[in-house]
Amino acid sequence: MAPSHVLRCCQRGLAWIPVIFIALVVCWSYYAYVVELCISTIQRTGEKVIYLVVFHLSFIMFVWSYWKTIFTKPASPSKEFCLPKAEKEQYEKEERPETQQEILKKVASSLPLYTRTGAGAIRYCDRCQVIKPDRCHHCSACDMCVLKMDHHCPWVNNCVGFSNYKFFILFLAYSLIYCLFIAATVLQYFIKFWTLCRRKSAENCPKSDLPESQAKFHVLFLFFVAAMFCISILSLFTYHLWLVGKNRSTIEAFRAPVFRNGPDKNGFSLGFTKNIAQVFGDQKKYWLLPVFTSQGDGLTFPTRLVALDPEQPTVILHPDTVNRSAEDESLQQSSPLSESQNRLLSNNVHANDDQGYTLKTEDSETITISMESES
Repeated sequence: MAPSHVLRCCQRGLAWIPVIFIALVVCWSYYAYVVELCISTIQRTGEKVIYLVVFHLSFIMFVWSYWKTIFTKPASPSKEFCLPKAEKEQYEKEERPETQQEILKKVASSLPLYTRTGAGAIRYCDRCQVIKPDRCHHCSACDMCVLKMDHHCPWVNNCVGFSNYKFFILFLAYSLIYCLFIAATVLQYFIKFWTLCRRKSAENCPKSDLPESQAKFHVLFLFFVAAMFCISILSLFTYHLWLVGKNRSTIEAFRAPVFRNGPDKNGFSLGFTKNIAQVFGDQKKYWLLPVFTSQGDGLTFPTRLVALDPEQPTVILHPDTVNRSAEDESLQQSSPLSESQNRLLSNNVHANDDQGYTLKTEDSETITISMESES
C-alpha cells in the first residue's frame, strides 16, 4: 500500500507541472508588458495609460476565470444513484452479467435515466459503484465520476464538466483576448526592435527613440509567445463554441449518446438559443463573469423529441375525464424539473388534429392523450 500511495502522490504532484508552467509564463508576460514595455519603452503618457488600463482588465478576467476553472471541484453523482445495500450485496455476489443487469434495471427504473451503453445496458461504474446519470463519465485522472464530463484538461489539472464548463469557456475567451491585445500592441515595437537587432554594426544603426536596454529581448519574445498562444487557443475556443451551440460535450462529439431509441448525436440539442442558456444561464448580464449560472443540476437534462419511446405507455382517456386538473396531474407525475428546466420546457404541450394532446416531458418522454368520442 505504501509504494502505491507514494506513486499516487508523485503523480498528483507532476500533474501540476503544466499549471505551474502557465503561471510562470503569465507572470513573466505581466512583467515584460508592464515594466519593460509600458514603463521602460513607451514614451507617450496617453498611450501608456490606455495600454495599462486595458491590459489589467483583460489580465484580471483571465486570471479569475483560470482560477475558477482550476479550483472548482467537479460535480459527482448524488447518493440516489448509488445501489441500495441489499441490491449492492446481491450485485457483488452475482457472477452472471445478465442477472447483474436485471438488478441494475430494477434500481434504475426509479431514476431519471434515458441513456444506455452501446449494447443497451444500464451505465454502471464499478470503480465508483454508482449508476451513471445521463452525460456522466468516469475520469481516470480524477478517479471519480464527473457530471456532464467534457474532458480532463492537463493545463488546468482538473476535469472539465458541469460544475466548471462555463469557467473553462471564459478562460479560453479571456486568454485569447489577453494574447491578442498583447500581440496587437507590441507589434509596432517588435518591428522597431527587430529592425535594430538585425544591424551588424553600431555605426550603421539608424537613430531611434527606443531606449537601449534589455526591454528589446522581452518585447521580441513577448510577441512570439503571444502569437503562438493565439493560434492554439483560437482553434480550441472555436471548437468549444461549436460544441456549446450544439449542446454536446467533447465525449459526445466523438461518440454519440445512446438513448432507448438508439444513438443520437443531437439528442440533447434544444436549439441554439436554449443550448447557449444551458451553459451560461438565462441572465445575460452574468454571461461574461466567472460565476456559476449554468442551468439544471447536472443529473438530468432536457432532451429533444427524437421518436416515440417504446418504453413509455400511451394513455387513452374519455372526454369526460380530460380536464385541466388531469393535465396538471399527469405533468406532476413525471420526473421533477428544476426551475431552469421548467423555463426551457414551458411550451412542450402540443395539440393534435385527432382531438388529442401530446405531452413532451424533460426527458423526451411522449405521452399521447387521445379523446375518443362516444358512439
